[in-house]
Amino acid sequence: MQYLIDASVYVFRAYYSMPEDMVDDAGNPINALYGFCRFIGDFMEQVTPEFVAVAFDESLSTSFRTEIFPEYKANRDPAPPELKRQFQQCRRYVRALGLMEVASPKYEADDLIGTLVEHGRRFGRPSTIVSRDKDLTQLLRTEDVFWDFAGKGKLGYDDIPGSFGVRPEQIADFLALAGDAVDNIKGVPGVGKKTAECLLQHFGSLEEIYDNLDRVHEVNVRGAKTLGAKLDTHRDDAMLARRLTEIACDAPIDDAENGLQPSAPKLGEINALFDEAGIGTALRRQAERVSDIYRH
Repeated sequence: MQYLIDASVYVFRAYYSMPEDMVDDAGNPINALYGFCRFIGDFMEQVTPEFVAVAFDESLSTSFRTEIFPEYKANRDPAPPELKRQFQQCRRYVRALGLMEVASPKYEADDLIGTLVEHGRRFGRPSTIVSRDKDLTQLLRTEDVFWDFAGKGKLGYDDIPGSFGVRPEQIADFLALAGDAVDNIKGVPGVGKKTAECLLQHFGSLEEIYDNLDRVHEVNVRGAKTLGAKLDTHRDDAMLARRLTEIACDAPIDDAENGLQPSAPKLGEINALFDEAGIGTALRRQAERVSDIYRH
């Protein structure tokens, strides 16, 4: 099993859940750094993975999706400077802990995780995706796991419909139909989550829906009689949205074959980072315990 961590989710979680008055000697906030380091340390001690990578989002405005649709994620406010600084510190910590750290100006963390999932399959390794982002469930196959660490827990392939209404391979189609407000993807106007679920349960895929618009009236949803015409009118919107919601699995990643195996933490680099941030003994001791695990 390989473990692929969606880092940004946990950096933001720490930023908004840890006290704002956690600062270094210069007054710079360290709440996201502290919470993220604790999360990664807890994960490494609990799981002791043989294969692991940590994926970060590098930019909201330069991914290949913004080339397709400039308004993609344009509704999001840029990260405040104090959080950008902590993101860089979190990346430093991951590298110093001996873990593979991946980021790209063109591909999002989801795409890097998707690429590593496909890479693992070529070597017969299933993946556990550590995240809270439902978009990533589209990557699951029967042997894979979606793990909301310190949250809702683990979901397998067969658990996804009960939680999200559709099968993993239908998630991208579902988002293309219903839209995704978080990413500023509008989808098909007038098609909500329940209608999208019913359409996909009836036809199986977005492609099959559009191949059978004359039968959409058969679906047991409100407004079914006019739904086919609505879908036809917004066909281009749906197809554009589908290009945005699908996770790319072909991002270039250096050393994908060997880099997922953790190496011994560089305690000197970790202590230097913690000295800069004014972080005390608890996280240092945790890093030492992780070092003991991977030193041999």
